[in-house]
Amino acid sequence: MGENFDTNNNSDIKKALEAIEKNNNKGELDMNVSAVCQNENGDKYAFVTFSDGVREAEGSIPKCIIIRNQGFADIEIQQLEKYMRDNLTQLKKMAAGVDIFSTFLES
Repeated sequence: MGENFDTNNNSDIKKALEAIEKNNNKGELDMNVSAVCQNENGDKYAFVTFSDGVREAEGSIPKCIIIRNQGFADIEIQQLEKYMRDNLTQLKKMAAGVDIFSTFLES
């Protein structure tokens, strides 16, 4: 899970750099897509999580909005939301392909 760091605090900067190093982060984001969920009104949605080992943001599709952010700047959030809008069809396919039951059977 992401963590917020104070860039004016040297110990926080050191912690952030250690977290990046530990996760072998090379400026890349990991993205995970949840299975399709359905609310009480029958509306379908899924969650898309972006993480770089230090920061984490969670978005919701098909609305393509970030609903939780830990550490990303506002401009980065706008870029993640644009990414979800631009790739919505593919993200929906990924969510539809998630089989949560087989995941439970594997563990």
